[in-house]
Amino acid sequence: MPQPLRLRFARFLAPGPWRRVGVLAAVSFGLALALVGYVFGADGHFFSRLAPAFFIFFWLLAVTFLAVVPFVGWATEHWFGRGWAASSPTPAARRPRPTLARESVRSVSSTAAAGRPSKR
Repeated sequence: MPQPLRLRFARFLAPGPWRRVGVLAAVSFGLALALVGYVFGADGHFFSRLAPAFFIFFWLLAVTFLAVVPFVGWATEHWFGRGWAASSPTPAARRPRPTLARESVRSVSSTAAAGRPSKR
């Protein structure tokens, strides 16, 4: 009998270092708010305009990485086959460059430079 989705999800997330991740996210969020407050100040209701923009951006990222990216991975595996999703393109065969004789190759230079000795 298959396990409920809640139990499978809890077993999938259990091994992660979630306490450290939460502390890091909270500290980063606090520092970001402090920086924005220092740069823009509290005038002009900046934080009241920033909050809706932040949450819209946050939900767009959440939907992208929690729904769209896993769906694309699932679709490539189920619709095109497991081998198609895991395969990488083979590099094209390279042809060896023809070797040229060094003495027969001459550089093109102006007529004034042809009379001067080379300083190489």
